[in-house]
Amino acid sequence: MKRKLLLSLIVLSVTGFSQSGLSVFQDRTNFLFVAPGASGTGLYGYDNPALLGYLRSLNAAWLANFSDQSYNQRWGLFFGLPNLGFNFINQEKDSISETIYNLAFSLGSRTAGLGLGYEWGGGDPRLLKIGTLLRPSHHLSLGITGTIALSSDVKEGYVDLAFRPPKFEEFTFFGEYSLQTHQTLKEGLLSGGFCIEPRPGLRFTGRAFGKAGFSLGMNLSFGFFSAASQTRYVGKAHDHFQTWAIRMGGYEPNIFRPWFKVPRSYLALNLYGPVKYQGYMMFDRTQTLLGLITLIGRAKKDPTVRGIALNLSGLVVDREQAWELREKLRDFKSGGKRVVVYIDNAGMVEYHLASVADRIVLDPCGQITMLGTLFGRFYLKGTLEKLGIGIDEWRFFKYKSAAETFARDDMSEADREQWQKIVDDAYQLIRQDVCAGRGFTPDEFDAFVDDAGFFLPVEARDKKLVDTIGRWDAVEKVVQDLEGRKRPMIGPAGLVDDKAPYDNYWGERPRIAVVYALGECAMETGIKARKLVKDVEAVAKDSRIKAVVFRVDSPGGDALASDIVAEALRLCGKKKPVIVSQGMVAGSGGYWLSMYGDTIVAAPNTITGSIGVIGLWLYNKELKEKLGISTDHVQDGAHADMDFGFSFPLLGTLPDRNLTEAERARMTDLINEYYREFLAKVAAGRRTTVEAIEPYAQGRVWSGSDGRENGLVDVLGGLDDAIRIAMERAGLTEKSRFTIVEYPKPEFINFNVFQPKLIGIDETQQALIDLLKFYARHNGQALTILPMELMLSAPLLFENR
Repeated sequence: MKRKLLLSLIVLSVTGFSQSGLSVFQDRTNFLFVAPGASGTGLYGYDNPALLGYLRSLNAAWLANFSDQSYNQRWGLFFGLPNLGFNFINQEKDSISETIYNLAFSLGSRTAGLGLGYEWGGGDPRLLKIGTLLRPSHHLSLGITGTIALSSDVKEGYVDLAFRPPKFEEFTFFGEYSLQTHQTLKEGLLSGGFCIEPRPGLRFTGRAFGKAGFSLGMNLSFGFFSAASQTRYVGKAHDHFQTWAIRMGGYEPNIFRPWFKVPRSYLALNLYGPVKYQGYMMFDRTQTLLGLITLIGRAKKDPTVRGIALNLSGLVVDREQAWELREKLRDFKSGGKRVVVYIDNAGMVEYHLASVADRIVLDPCGQITMLGTLFGRFYLKGTLEKLGIGIDEWRFFKYKSAAETFARDDMSEADREQWQKIVDDAYQLIRQDVCAGRGFTPDEFDAFVDDAGFFLPVEARDKKLVDTIGRWDAVEKVVQDLEGRKRPMIGPAGLVDDKAPYDNYWGERPRIAVVYALGECAMETGIKARKLVKDVEAVAKDSRIKAVVFRVDSPGGDALASDIVAEALRLCGKKKPVIVSQGMVAGSGGYWLSMYGDTIVAAPNTITGSIGVIGLWLYNKELKEKLGISTDHVQDGAHADMDFGFSFPLLGTLPDRNLTEAERARMTDLINEYYREFLAKVAAGRRTTVEAIEPYAQGRVWSGSDGRENGLVDVLGGLDDAIRIAMERAGLTEKSRFTIVEYPKPEFINFNVFQPKLIGIDETQQALIDLLKFYARHNGQALTILPMELMLSAPLLFENR
C-alpha cells in the first residue's frame, strides 16, 4: 500500500496535477536539473520567460521523463531564439495522450529582464506566466515568476536565488520557494541544490525537495550538442523516475576537446578594399580596423590555428593602419605561429605590412615599387590671382602653414623643415621594420629605394624581397612547404574561440566604449561635433561602460567644434578612464580633441601636435567684375559690410572687400587669444605648464615618435594598445570577459550607393570641393587646421564609415 502511494506521488509530480488544479512550480518544471536562474537559459521560456534574453542563437532540446510504469511518461520539445521561445509537451494521463503548448517572449537586458508566457492545451488550465530576472553581478541571480490559472482563481509565486562564489565560479548554489494562493507560508515548497562543473563540458547537479525527495544528474557537452540525465528519487531509493535530455544549438565547452588532436589550420583572410573604421548595418562587407585586429587577436589565442594567410591584393590602407596591422601580426607570431602574405602590386606601405610575414608570395605579373616617402603640396595663389580672388593670410606662428595653399606658390622654410622631419621619420620606420622582417641591412634597403625602385617578380625573388612567385591559390602549397605538411584553410567562422559559451555568463559584461572622431572638426560634418558630444555624454552616464577609448583621425578645423567635444571628454574623464588613440592624423584641432585624455596613444608615424591657430580672408578682387556681376547695399554700423558680397557656386559668399587695418588688427588679437587659450588647455590636459608646452607648439607638426619624446604623446601604439590600457585602468584582467561597443552607432544603410554620381568627379576631387566649401563657411575665422593635402591624399580616411 505504501509503495502504491509513493508511485502515485511520482505520477502526480510527472503529470503536473495537484488538488488545486495547478501543480507546484518545482513539479510542473521537473524537466529542469536545477532552478531556472541557476542554469543557462532554462527551458527556453517554459519556466521563467525572462531567461530568453540570454539566448543568442537558435537552440532546441528534447527532454523526457520515464519510470518503470508504462503510464508514467512525459516528453517535450523546446525551441528558443533570442527573446522568443516555443515549446510543447506530450504527456499521458490514464493512458490518454495530450499535448500542452507554451509561447513566450522577453525584453530587457542581461542585468534586468522581463518575460511573458502563455500556456494552453490538454486538460490543464490555461496559464499566464510573468517572469523577471535580476543579475546585478556575475555572481548573483534572482528570478521571480508569477503564474496565473486563467480558468480558476489559482495563482502561484515562485522565487529562485542562485549564487556563484568569487574565484570558484564552477560552483553554483541555489535555493527556491513556491507558494500558491490556497497555501500558507509553511505549506509552500522550499527546495535547493547545487551545480558543479569540475571541468569544461562536464556538469553534476543535485536538487533537494524536502520530504518530497531529491534528484541527481549529470550533463555532458560536446560543443554544439549535449546530453544529460538525472534521476529523481521519491522516498526510498528504488522509487524513482528518470529524465533524459538532448540539446543542440549554441556552443558549450566540449568535454573531449583536450583529448582530440584537432588539425591545426591557417586562417585565410582576403583584405581586398579599404580598411575603414565603421561599416553600415546592412549590405556592407566593410573590413574595419577594429574588426581586423580583433580577428588576429582571436586567432593568436585559438589553439587550433597554426598561422594566418593574408591576401593583400586590392588592399587600400593608410600607412598608420598598415603599421597597426603589422604590429598585430608581429604579436601573433610571438606565440610561435606563422604568417604567409600574397601581394600583387605593392608600394612602400603595402610592402611594409607584408614584410612581417614568414613567407611572401608575389604574383607572376605583379610588381614591388619602393620609391621612398614623400609629402607634397599644391598651391593656388596663382589660380586665385587669375580668377580675381584676393587672399589675406593671418599667420602669426612659425610652423602654422595650413593657409600656404592659398597664399604661396612654394613651401616656406618652416614648412619644409617640419614636413621633411615627418617624411624622414616615416622612411626610417619602414626601413627599420623591413630590415628586421627580411634580414636586410639599412644600406641594402637604401639601395633598393635609391638604385632601383621597381622590382618585377624574378628580380624581387632574387633579391629576397619575396620568397615565392605565384598566385593566391599557390599559398596552400607555400604553407605546406613551410609547415612540412598540408594545413587546412579556414575562414573567421572556423575559429573556436568565437564559439565560447555565452549563455552561462550572468549579467552584463563590463563594456569598453570606442568612440570615433573622424574628419574635419566641424559642427555638422566631419566629426559632427553636435552629435558626437551627445555620444560622449551618453557614454559618461552609462554605468555599464567602464572605460573609453577615443579614436581621433582628424586634421582639425573649427576650434569651437573641437572644444565642445574636448570639454565633454574632460567631464567624462572625471567618471571613468578616457584613453585617446591617435590614427594617421591627430593634429591641430585633432590634438585639441586629444588633450584631455588620461593617456594619449599614437603610432610612430602618426601626425600629431600642430598646436597653433591660423586664419585667412578670401575676398573679391576682380572675379565679380570679370563675370559682369555687381552688388550694392545699405548699412548701419561701421563694419556691417565686412562679409557682404556675392555668393559664388562652390565658394559660397565672397566678400566684396579686404579688411581695414583696424579690422585686421582686431582679428590678429583674436587669433593670438585663441592660441594662448589652446596652450593653456593643452598644459592643463597634459598636467604641465604653458612654458613647457610652448617650445613644441607654434603650429609645428610632429611624428608620433617625436611626440613621445617631447611629451605630447604618452605611449607608442595603436588602437589595440589603447583598448588594453583602458582595460587595465578599468580594473579588468586578461581573463576578464568584456564587450566593446562603438560610437557613433553604425548607420543602417548607405543610401549614397543608390544615388548617381557626377561624371568625372572622383572622391579626391569631391573632397577638394568639400574642403573649399569648408574654408568658405569659415572665412575670417580662427582655425585649428592642418594643410588640406592631408585630407585630399586619402579622402576615405576621413569618412565616418
